[in-house]
Amino acid sequence: MTPRKRSSSLKLTTMLAGATALTLSGCDEPAGQASWDPNKGEQVEAFSYKTLEECKAANEVSDAQCDTSYAAAQKDDAKDAPRFEARASCEEVYGAGNCVPRSYNNGGNFFTPLLAGFVIGRMLDGGGYRGTGLYRQDDRYGGGYYSTWGGRLGRDYSTGRTVISRDSIDPPDAIRNAPPKVQTRTSVVSRGGFGGGRSYAHSGSYKGGFGG
Repeated sequence: MTPRKRSSSLKLTTMLAGATALTLSGCDEPAGQASWDPNKGEQVEAFSYKTLEECKAANEVSDAQCDTSYAAAQKDDAKDAPRFEARASCEEVYGAGNCVPRSYNNGGNFFTPLLAGFVIGRMLDGGGYRGTGLYRQDDRYGGGYYSTWGGRLGRDYSTGRTVISRDSIDPPDAIRNAPPKVQTRTSVVSRGGFGGGRSYAHSGSYKGGFGG
């Protein structure tokens, strides 16, 4: 019997269970809007990797699933990576040299953090797997890896498994289709460094995962 390869996935020690969830409401957002919290809700088992090759070498999911999830991470990064008005604000959150300029299709520039890897979540109840990108925050802002949609990777110490919230792997349409928001220095400070890049406002029709 061939021994199972030891995973070389990202080493994570942050515990999510029981942790205080992040609040995404910023001072520069309209008053009275509810905000979606990507760290609330159902936690699912997650597999995280720095590269596609690392995913395939770990043998934790199929090679085909590695390919699919890596492609999803690239797509989400291109469309929904955290956006910042200035490089300095981006690098304050993600570290010096870890932010790059990008452009709108209709002109104008913004900065986003470099993709640090990707995560694959095992959906429950036969939901298969979902993948998206990962970004690493600077230690000054607590460190740790966050999905494109803002959920933080953590450790369930009762099982020893890496976990992440289901919605931060596969967000509701109200979030996925919301226009990206470019963060300013003010919004970075008010959110304690979280680079979600969206206002996450909703009309009230979606209940799971939103906070008041």
